[in-house]
Amino acid sequence: MLPNVTPARSNAGPRTHKYSPAPAARDHAPSACHAPQADRIIRFALRAGSASQRCCAGGGPGPSATPAASLEEAMKVLIADSFEAWGVEQLKPLADQVIVEPGLKGDALKTRLAELQPDLLIVRSTKVTADVIAAGTRLNGVIRAGSGYDNIDVKAASACGVMVANCPGKNSAAVAELTIGLMIALDRRIPDNVADFRARRWRKKQYSKTARGLKGRTLGILGAGQIGTLVARAALGLDMHVLFYHLGRHRRLVDYPNCRRAELDELLRESDVVTIHVPGGETTTRLVDDRRLRLMKKTALLINTSRAGVVDEAALAQALREGRLRGAAVDVVSGEPPADAEAVDSPLCDVPNLYVTHHIGASTEEAQMAVAEETVRLVRHYKSTGTLPNCVNMQEPATHYMLIVRMKNKPGSLAHVFKVISEAGINAEEMDHVIYDGGDAACAHIRINRQPSEADLTQLRTGHPNMIDVDLMRVD
Repeated sequence: MLPNVTPARSNAGPRTHKYSPAPAARDHAPSACHAPQADRIIRFALRAGSASQRCCAGGGPGPSATPAASLEEAMKVLIADSFEAWGVEQLKPLADQVIVEPGLKGDALKTRLAELQPDLLIVRSTKVTADVIAAGTRLNGVIRAGSGYDNIDVKAASACGVMVANCPGKNSAAVAELTIGLMIALDRRIPDNVADFRARRWRKKQYSKTARGLKGRTLGILGAGQIGTLVARAALGLDMHVLFYHLGRHRRLVDYPNCRRAELDELLRESDVVTIHVPGGETTTRLVDDRRLRLMKKTALLINTSRAGVVDEAALAQALREGRLRGAAVDVVSGEPPADAEAVDSPLCDVPNLYVTHHIGASTEEAQMAVAEETVRLVRHYKSTGTLPNCVNMQEPATHYMLIVRMKNKPGSLAHVFKVISEAGINAEEMDHVIYDGGDAACAHIRINRQPSEADLTQLRTGHPNMIDVDLMRVD
């Protein structure tokens, strides 16, 4: 009978190396040891796929990978988007080279990755395609300095064993603040007030009759994550009622007073204001389409500060022109110009009762500093462990077995373990490896995809002189 417990990690003072491959990750064994004073990741000659070629999302081999030296090599970080100067300074002590080249896109980014071969790539809005990932044959991770990551081809990264991480929740307050500001601006028509005054027009009589007020109204929130929750709390402070619809299992708003979960169509029918806070992707593309816009009240307001594709823009424009909605405000539009552009040409430019801000939801000093701090934390963690926190393409272990291998800290110990489980058709999904004080002994906790046989366990225990003991645990 296997004990149903989770093994405790050793507190004996060793450095821990967590090996958590992404789906279809690189087919090589993790390091057998880490020197306690090591300053950077040790690279090994066997990298992704094979010793000399790297896989790519298209199914074929990528460019030939230069064999890495067996000794430590320079760690490089490429920042291909605008990034806080404070953050750049904090990154410099963590890497041998921090290359800052904001504005790199497409072929230019691909070329620079091939030339520089960085360990980590940091981006904000820049698209990281399969071709770009394949060009970085030494690339280990892509960090999105923001909450979403739909500008990164995660599938291609996973196929090449490249970690993708983001900075969730760090700009939540900024986006929530903009949402509340847009809601009040729509109700009071604040931008129109300002425009009229600048045109030397005084229209107090007209504007005094248009505001409905927010107290007692119903706010519908699509997406009750961190941003949606902050918006709900602010709305409750304005004595609004809150309906929320969430795509996942998140239920943190259930216990709030005047908050109730609702199905999407019900929420659209009953809400006076609808605000959208869902991620981009196939499941949310045109989530609010023409049919659903027709469910909304004629006096309702719609706010989208998430992703442009979530709302059918043509249907929204038609609804506003036909007077089927009182107003709308969006911070995201399809075909958004680059940050350094000075002009915009969009079908939404001349739509009545529509306020468009310039994708500024996360653009506050507080939010940018929080994102920079989190990015620095991710890089620091990578330098220490070789892994990235907040990794979005790590596969959850499918089963619940763990080998606990105590062994002599000598060459061949881990090689024996991986040889035995490989020949048994067992895959190692995750590993923690520690070296104990004195350096004579080590212990590996190896999460495996299925239970080994008694014969396999016997071979593990007795098949090599470096083995001290091997236990099997069922873990939750």
